[in-house]
Amino acid sequence: MRLVVQKFGGSSLKDAESVFEAARKAIRAKRAGGHVIVVVSAQGSTTDDLIAKAAEITAGPSAREMDVLLATGEQVSIALTAMAIHELGEQAVSLTGPQVGIVTDRTHRKARIKSIDTRRLTAALDAGNIVLLAGFQGMNEAADLTTLGRGGSDTTAVAVAAAMKRAGYEVACEIYTDVDGVYTTDPRVVPDARKMDAISYDEMLEMASMGAGVMHSRSIEFAKKFDVPLMVRNARSDAVGTWIVPEAEWMRGFPVCGAALAADEARLVLDGVPDRPGVSHRVFEALAGASVAVDMIAQSAGGGGKATIGFTVLNADLERAVKTLRPIADGLGATLREAGKVSKVSVVGAGMRTHTGVAEKMFAALAQAGVNLKMITTGDIKISVLVEEDAADAPPDPEDEPPAEPTKKAHLEAKKAVRGRAALRAVHAAFGLAEPRAGAGQEVRDAGFGARAEGHSPDFKQRPSPVLSPSDRDRAAAVARLEGMEDVLVSSAHLDPDQSRITIFDLPDRPGNCSAVFNAVATGGVVVDMIVQNLTAPGRAELSFTVPKADLTRALKRTQDVVRTIDGGCRAVGDSEVAVLYVHGVGMRTHTGVARTMFGALAAKGINISMINTSEVCVGVVVDRDRGEEALACLKEAFRIQ
Repeated sequence: MRLVVQKFGGSSLKDAESVFEAARKAIRAKRAGGHVIVVVSAQGSTTDDLIAKAAEITAGPSAREMDVLLATGEQVSIALTAMAIHELGEQAVSLTGPQVGIVTDRTHRKARIKSIDTRRLTAALDAGNIVLLAGFQGMNEAADLTTLGRGGSDTTAVAVAAAMKRAGYEVACEIYTDVDGVYTTDPRVVPDARKMDAISYDEMLEMASMGAGVMHSRSIEFAKKFDVPLMVRNARSDAVGTWIVPEAEWMRGFPVCGAALAADEARLVLDGVPDRPGVSHRVFEALAGASVAVDMIAQSAGGGGKATIGFTVLNADLERAVKTLRPIADGLGATLREAGKVSKVSVVGAGMRTHTGVAEKMFAALAQAGVNLKMITTGDIKISVLVEEDAADAPPDPEDEPPAEPTKKAHLEAKKAVRGRAALRAVHAAFGLAEPRAGAGQEVRDAGFGARAEGHSPDFKQRPSPVLSPSDRDRAAAVARLEGMEDVLVSSAHLDPDQSRITIFDLPDRPGNCSAVFNAVATGGVVVDMIVQNLTAPGRAELSFTVPKADLTRALKRTQDVVRTIDGGCRAVGDSEVAVLYVHGVGMRTHTGVARTMFGALAAKGINISMINTSEVCVGVVVDRDRGEEALACLKEAFRIQ
């Protein structure tokens, strides 16, 4: 049984003409053969208008009543779209989230899905209907209406597709928006950005968390967990969009597939934190308890019994994060600093796992553009840097274009990020992302992401069902054990005892210094893994990175030689008695409890963490080498990894 789940955002349903166009797409998909579920958002600015109406009544509405109010927007959309389908001569039925049994937790305004009952959906499809389903909403176990928060309609669409797949349907999901697909970066900032034909789940997860506004991370998490193929495409045309699918071998043929800019983050720094077990756990447990999701985490090695922990949160969460951490900082004898306006610029690519010199090329491009780096973190397939912004002295950007829905708000934020935009253009050019390549303008044979004939639903025959490897089977078993559909899935943990660490203390905080260091290391043929940079004093930074233990002597000598040319006051030291521990999964950043569980498990064993690095799919920590195996065992137990 073939099924297409189509999702239309608010800008794709803004008026009667748009509603009829969405209806025609649904009808064409049905008549091409197969079942169709259409998930819709509220029309145009409806949600903002409803929020404004609430503000006219009270400055502090209850979260429960806001959910009751906001859920009405999607109900208008499903009814109107069903009427349009009837008008065009097809059967359709509109259903709300509670009517089809989308059950969530009890958190109003940003609920997570626990389960979906597919029986009513199946019955409606079997009766010959196109099902119009209200996105963004469900109900908790007390039968109260709940809404899913940011990206809620995307999340509904992919979750329903996943549930229907488990019910026996052959499923694909199409996300209709106002862009042609996923680009190598935001084309409004970099005009020569190229549309990608395909991108992997992990790459898209990282792109979404980096600031790419096409889809929200939560929906990609569902797609990866349940192997739901997604296509992002334009609601105004039948052009082929971008497939988001499992990683394929050809995707590792180039180091970087995309770059992104996030301008809605704030940086906090804890200076003078005691360098002992349990401190990181105390910090991130408090943030998780306050429902603050942390993005970049960079804990430096430190010295003299003290360390520095830098991390970023969304601007919307900054006040709550500061209020939560102030008493903790006082209790630790540490200093909590707000580090001003920042932008996060990132590059991502599955090829980073096998290609060397990616960090060197990125930092060189930024140095040439005169961009200074305030913080660096790396992940399995991404590198992110923070750029300090001071829009007051920044010139207007002539390359800005008028923002378009649905990412207008994000784009308006990005317009303030003058230095961030300059950095984004620099790295996009450095990696040649505007040029055609496999999966972005060049045909890939046996790519596994299918094809789409104009006006028809996906050709499932051209996308064979995946053959599960042992690790995939383990993941499938883990998914089946989940109590909630949206629970975090930690799939693996592993230890690398053959790494060593180099730390540079008192590195002058100015453009080009990171580039000089990593150029010296790379020209020596040394592969760098984790990279963490924090500002530890005014005008000074601490830079730590890991290299293979066999290369430590050579890498340290090159590092010491180059730092002497930078500043006689900075020094580089090596440490071979470390091990790097990695935890991989889905939703590592959006689920606030991952860091709490990980750091809590290590703290309970008295295992100290000397470096931390985070991404959407991986958290890495550096521990003492003689505690490595013990640390691995306790994390496997904490996350119930077989």
